[in-house]
Amino acid sequence: MEPLKILISVGDECVSGLLLRPAEAKALYLFGHGAGAGMTHKSMVANAEGLAARGIATLRYQFLYMEKGAKRPDPPRLAHAVVRAAAAQAALLAPDLPLFAGGRSFGGRMTSQTQAEAPLSGVRGLAFLGFPLHPAGKPGVERAQHLARVQVPMLFVSGARDALAELDLLRSVIAALGERATLRVIDHADHGFRVPAKSGRTSADAEAEALDALVDWIGARV
Repeated sequence: MEPLKILISVGDECVSGLLLRPAEAKALYLFGHGAGAGMTHKSMVANAEGLAARGIATLRYQFLYMEKGAKRPDPPRLAHAVVRAAAAQAALLAPDLPLFAGGRSFGGRMTSQTQAEAPLSGVRGLAFLGFPLHPAGKPGVERAQHLARVQVPMLFVSGARDALAELDLLRSVIAALGERATLRVIDHADHGFRVPAKSGRTSADAEAEALDALVDWIGARV
């Protein structure tokens, strides 16, 4: 299955997008990429294809800096504009599908910040594949303060060894959010859902578990 290539207008600029919609799609996931890897990175491709095999359509998109080939992520103001434009495009491309939003790491955090500022039209929930709660080696919860203003359901899929989300801190954040937040921990996995060989499982197993958690959570809300 080949994705549909699209352009998304963001003010006077445009970013690229890829819509992958299986025949029996039951929802659409707006899928933002991480800070260091764009929408065509092998992990993003594998995740999108894995979700398609599970009946979830995806709209991947580039942030402005990635579209231009720059290394430094956009400031929040620009990133939020891209998320909002991509969400509007998703609603136009698949008006018949329930819409969820989020992404890997940076993409998920920019989506939650955008939602906290003003709800994204039609988005039923946010799902994060590795929410970057804090920089590596600098534990803290400041990056989670805006989540209290998000009023839709949220799913946090996190590796037990995620250096950007110490599990005790993440659990405390999710407990404070109450019933609208759900945590799924992937045993032995790091921020990118990679696992050590001594764990007795493969990184592909961990990725599959993460995608299954996302699909089950979406399915319960469709």
